[in-house]
Amino acid sequence: MRDATIVFDLDGTLVDTAPDLTNALNDVLTRRGHAAVSIETIRSSVGLGARAMIEDGLRRARVSDDIDQMLAEFLLHYEDNIAAESRPFPGAVASLESLALAGARLALCTNKRERLTRKLLGALGLEHYFKGVAGRDTFAVAKPDPGHLTQVIALAGGKPARAVMVGDSEVDIRTAQSASVPVVLVSFGYAPAPLHELAPDAVIDHFDELAPQAAALLERSFARANPG
Repeated sequence: MRDATIVFDLDGTLVDTAPDLTNALNDVLTRRGHAAVSIETIRSSVGLGARAMIEDGLRRARVSDDIDQMLAEFLLHYEDNIAAESRPFPGAVASLESLALAGARLALCTNKRERLTRKLLGALGLEHYFKGVAGRDTFAVAKPDPGHLTQVIALAGGKPARAVMVGDSEVDIRTAQSASVPVVLVSFGYAPAPLHELAPDAVIDHFDELAPQAAALLERSFARANPG
């Protein structure tokens, strides 16, 4: 793991943020007289961003509204309650600890805005683990553009040839593949359906499996780059 960079997605990968995001969405919907949505129905759109969640909520309610204004109201409520119910997934913190102790650099690549990302990490006591944090507005590009991933790897002091991406969505897989970075898919995230057909390099069901899977992928990348 020494000199390796492990890059995590945030929502649905490292932290279960769906409860607080759903609460923010329902606050906006119900105050405007629309029906609330359940966390189960909205879960698949969480990783697509706040605007997509609002559009999904309105579509399910079969109504229309001012999405820009709703987004502003959503963000205010969400920021004020950003870690009311959000928690790291089981084993996530222990995995961060073990990877860091093994010499890996840790980075975060998310399509959540950087300010909200840092506020959530701070509220959960996680920010100190990461050498680089990139939100959707940190660089000129965001996932699925591979530049989002390669630039945060550089920000953390690493190199793509010695990196692994960990995510839960098609966007994460496409981003990593476009950057030629191995990708580990977590099976417990927010993807609406199994993503095995997108050929992630590994799939884990619990964070206890991450370190050995990442080590194996790094070894494989090294072998490809140094044949014989």
